[in-house]
Amino acid sequence: MRRRFGQQLRIGVSARAVALVATSRFQREELSVLAERRCADGAIDTICASVRDLLADASCAGWPVSLVVADELARLWQVTPAPGSTRVADLEGAAALRFQTLYGEAPLLWRIAADYDPARPFMAAAMPRQLLALLEQACAGRQLKVVEIVPQFVAGLNRWRGALKPGAWYGQVQEQVLTLCAGTAVRAVALPRADVGAAGNDWLRLQLEREALRLNLPAPERLMVSGDAPAAWRHGAACTVLGPERDWSAAVRLAATGSVA
Repeated sequence: MRRRFGQQLRIGVSARAVALVATSRFQREELSVLAERRCADGAIDTICASVRDLLADASCAGWPVSLVVADELARLWQVTPAPGSTRVADLEGAAALRFQTLYGEAPLLWRIAADYDPARPFMAAAMPRQLLALLEQACAGRQLKVVEIVPQFVAGLNRWRGALKPGAWYGQVQEQVLTLCAGTAVRAVALPRADVGAAGNDWLRLQLEREALRLNLPAPERLMVSGDAPAAWRHGAACTVLGPERDWSAAVRLAATGSVA
């Protein structure tokens, strides 16, 4: 496949499916779906084998590529630095200790990244080292240049951070899960199943009030949400849905997260 100037690939990686899309830096509304693959199971080896199969048919050697990893395969949490912390090593240690406390897993098996700040709480993210190594190998095997590998929520937050209004929280919906960001605190809320009741505006308002109480914060003036948000939220007074509606599969939506297309 011939690459036009400004084009790059994006791969969405989840436990259920992977997708490959092409975006353009200059034609920002253009997104081409190149391929999708289902994953037989959620094992890391199986997921990465699906990525290799995805790339085998693409003929995109030499292209730059970004990989967006579903939040179910990553970890996101808030870290409060200890008083007097000044060195990056201290902040890294605090992030690793908090990770182990929250998830009960060995931090060495995960690659941790964060916006380290010695003066205030900061957000940290981690992805399995095995997953990252196999994804990098799959891309190298097709001579692709990896630009970044990022959790989906971080990709969405980075894309829309500049659009957030004072007093607003950011949210992202993917695979029937709403992930909320209040400052540097991250919370995940499952949307109700269709047979139980739709996640309408009243449901959303109650969830925001509940999470604000849990975080000891005032309720947000507005939720600014991206992703596969319920249609009712586009007409609610307390919610702004970011980006246009797209008739995409969950895997393609994942791959496109963070892109301006």
